[in-house]
Amino acid sequence: MTDEEKNDKAPEEEAPQAEAEEAPAAEADGAAEAAAEEAPAAEEPQAEEAPAAEEPQAEEAPAAAAQAPAAEEADPEEQLGPKERRRRARSAHTGDAKPQRSAEERSAERAAERKRKAAQRTRWRVRARAKAKSRERVEQLPPETTSTGRRRERQGIVVSAKPDKTITVRIDVTRRHRQYKKIVRESSTLHAHDERNEAGEGDTVRVIECRPLSRTKRWRLVEILERAK
Repeated sequence: MTDEEKNDKAPEEEAPQAEAEEAPAAEADGAAEAAAEEAPAAEEPQAEEAPAAEEPQAEEAPAAAAQAPAAEEADPEEQLGPKERRRRARSAHTGDAKPQRSAEERSAERAAERKRKAAQRTRWRVRARAKAKSRERVEQLPPETTSTGRRRERQGIVVSAKPDKTITVRIDVTRRHRQYKKIVRESSTLHAHDERNEAGEGDTVRVIECRPLSRTKRWRLVEILERAK
């Protein structure tokens, strides 16, 4: 192939290459113009839809605000004891701090505080005693019984006369029950002093109250009403 033929073919080959390079450029320009035309169209619906999107948020805000108190009401309040309430009140106190003191000053302050509290307790005890004394009911005997002083007397049956100068007397009591009105029989025993050892087992005797004669004897034989058969 000669140089002339090569020169003739070179322009022909360059022409398709130029067309191939111009084709993507034209497509890029067309795509840019299409995107520019579509951009306003896409922005307009978004601008119109923006208020619609904001309205549900405005509606959801009161609903969330209404749910918050409901959730707070649902949660039970923490039950605190009196000690815990006082501790929290002390921890929340924001008073002025005391100035720096030496050990001797703190000791003197504690001693003064103890002295003050001791005086307060003494005053309270005096008031309490006076109040209790005023409440006491002093039962005074009638004038006719205060001078004579009658002693109690009992009648019973001797159940034991073995000890020296001492008898054991059984006292039988028959009474009606206060609520059920039933006859109730009860018995109790006591030790009486018999100076002459006159009473025997089975005798009906009368005893009277006297001063303590021993650890268990508080009664004394008065007379024998009936001998045992």
